[in-house]
Amino acid sequence: MKKLGYILGSGSLLVFPLMAKAAGLADGAGNAGELQTLMENILIFINDFLIPFIIAIGFLVFVWGMFQYFIAGGANDDAKEKGKSLMIYATLGFVLIIVFWGIVNLLTQSTGLDGETVDNTPKITIPGT
Repeated sequence: MKKLGYILGSGSLLVFPLMAKAAGLADGAGNAGELQTLMENILIFINDFLIPFIIAIGFLVFVWGMFQYFIAGGANDDAKEKGKSLMIYATLGFVLIIVFWGIVNLLTQSTGLDGETVDNTPKITIPGT
């Protein structure tokens, strides 16, 4: 458990400076820098393709576990245990995937990497200039 904390801590030390640097790479016109565009593309790939693919695989594992528990393991207690453990692991996987998906969405929205821009920014005008 300690190793996981060290891994997550060191990972955040690597990621957060990159995000701050991405904000600094924008040019004077407010266009996104290359690093910000890269981060957006990575997060879009994770959010739109990778997470749904993993959820689909988890669903298939859950269905296979149900098949082993109810149909294939009718009288065989070992097959029932395998099916039961597959269903439990698939359920835990669903929970972890949804938590990871929430973290990715939280990062994209809190860092401004979700691609939404504000076009109606109020401008200060000085009379007589």
